[in-house]
Amino acid sequence: MANRIDEIEGIGPSYSEKLHQVGIDTTDDLLNMCGRREERDELAGKIGIDADTLLKWTNTADLFRIRGIGRQTSQLLEASGIRTTLDLRDQDATALSQKLHEINARKRLSKINPSPRVVQHWIEQAKKLEPKIT
Repeated sequence: MANRIDEIEGIGPSYSEKLHQVGIDTTDDLLNMCGRREERDELAGKIGIDADTLLKWTNTADLFRIRGIGRQTSQLLEASGIRTTLDLRDQDATALSQKLHEINARKRLSKINPSPRVVQHWIEQAKKLEPKIT
């Protein structure tokens, strides 16, 4: 199930409207239209945003494909160095869970600390997903 585009951190009403004008209303729309660098560069010019910011949003949309990962959890994963489902699939669940707990204790990005079991479920989902960002 696709999330609304404004659920991504940094996409407020202004950018949400600009994205809507080019046909992007959901995280799936963003992934489908910004998976390739050329597409991101073109769209960045159209809506007046830096291509690196657009890549960050696209990476977040990619993580949103995992059931159980939303805005707060994606921020926590990003703080740990996990930016995409491709990054997530090669992680050790116990080690990543511990790292997320440590980061969250310092930065307080999420209300929950994912257990190794939850992280393992994310990893299993990530392994089944086709990479969408190049």
